[in-house]
Amino acid sequence: MKISDVLKKAYHEARMRFTNQLSLIKKGDLTKTIEGTPNSAGFLIRHIGDVELLFAKNVFGAKDIHVHAQTVIDRKDSGSWTNLEELVSYLMTSEQTILKIIDEQSDSDWETNITTNEFGTKTKAEAFGRIISHTAYHAGQLAMILKYGK
Repeated sequence: MKISDVLKKAYHEARMRFTNQLSLIKKGDLTKTIEGTPNSAGFLIRHIGDVELLFAKNVFGAKDIHVHAQTVIDRKDSGSWTNLEELVSYLMTSEQTILKIIDEQSDSDWETNITTNEFGTKTKAEAFGRIISHTAYHAGQLAMILKYGK
């Protein structure tokens, strides 16, 4: 089995913690936050898509990707992420982009070093762990917001 096949399975498994929640979300849930925390459910959903697209572009060099990562630029919730259909569509795009990037890698590509300002120099395989853990981390936050947020 190719390394890319293994990493796609890992990505799917980690992202499932996030995507399983999407079918439960109602439009009114998107503005929910937990008291004392800055980000709404809608912001976190958009943020995951933004970071996945940035990751594909900056870590894997997908120059054809055009992303305006407003959640990363703003660093705070503007309250504008309230269109559930748009958010889900954006996430489908970011997921397909990540899967395409994975498929394009040869086994030896995964050992190639890349350097970013965010996490220094890592192999592509090590860097890929960042996107998996990022999505899982925010999936947990989303679950808490949906359960306890107002």
